[in-house]
Amino acid sequence: MLKHKKSLIAFSIIPQIFLLKLLAHYPNFVENIYSHGIYIWISKAMRYAFGWLPFSIGDVFYTLLSLYVIRWLITNRKRIINDTKHWLLEVLSTISIGYFAFHVLWAFNYYRLPLHESLEIDNEYTTEELVTITKELITKANQIHLNITKNDSIKVEMPYTKSELLKMIPSGYNELSKEFPYLSYHPKSIKRSIYSIPLTYMGFSGYLNPFTNEAQIDGLIPSYKFPTTGSHEVAHQLGYAAENEANFIGSMAAMHHPDIYFNYSGNAFALRHCLGEVYRRDHTTYEKLIQTVNKGILKNYQEVRDFWDSYQNPTEPLFKSTYNNFLKANNQANGMESYSYVVALLVNYYKSNDF
Repeated sequence: MLKHKKSLIAFSIIPQIFLLKLLAHYPNFVENIYSHGIYIWISKAMRYAFGWLPFSIGDVFYTLLSLYVIRWLITNRKRIINDTKHWLLEVLSTISIGYFAFHVLWAFNYYRLPLHESLEIDNEYTTEELVTITKELITKANQIHLNITKNDSIKVEMPYTKSELLKMIPSGYNELSKEFPYLSYHPKSIKRSIYSIPLTYMGFSGYLNPFTNEAQIDGLIPSYKFPTTGSHEVAHQLGYAAENEANFIGSMAAMHHPDIYFNYSGNAFALRHCLGEVYRRDHTTYEKLIQTVNKGILKNYQEVRDFWDSYQNPTEPLFKSTYNNFLKANNQANGMESYSYVVALLVNYYKSNDF
């Protein structure tokens, strides 16, 4: 009887996969029933349960799970040969349960409506529109930069500790929720990951733990990136699973923040995406635009590049490729290469709204 149940659990992953393929054709259903319904209660419950803890319970969970898996594999190593069938059933049963929990607790959000449809804005834009918005972002970013530094050649240094920056992140969502009530963020659960060093070597600045709904930030990244990285992970917490959509919402939250340093981080982040898209479309125009960006802003960009370059290693492309394929398997056709969609959201949103 027990073996029969294990078989049912193990092979339940097959109908689960078919269900996900089916859900991909019904984004309105996912949006209304799950993302704006069931998930809101799941997310809040887990943030109430774990958000108050000063450390990442999710990272602790992963640590204990890893130790358990290693111990189990060692203890059951002989069964790989002697009892292959039931060894595989146990492994597949565990994977099936984890797969189910992953989607119920968070990942059904991969199948919701694209954000441009929710915002009722276009998904296409011309190069002329892109250049216009990029120029406006340059003007805004330059202005904020000068207000902070009083010198166009000095990079911005955050006057806050990283712990203070994490505590400040929700204020941007408080402002943003005045326009978009469904982006209201309470309670909070934003923490530095105890695995910051491995995250950095893998090339990731943060992640959302789908099993505890904790926003995990790589504590090693430059302070200048904390506002947008933290806001990006909060967007994931609020149910926006797609990386490009979380980038857009995260930059918006930082740009709406009452603190000028958050405004700078958000505007500089959005500008970098737009400049990157201009470069891909029109290299000559890019060269002209980049000359108008304050040198201090470019130094902040360089600071981030230098940070990641210092941690480059042979395994990073492997982790990035694995995650890219993971995204494609979860209804994100472009994987991590989604700059143009981030820019499409920025351009089309700001065509009808002021900065």
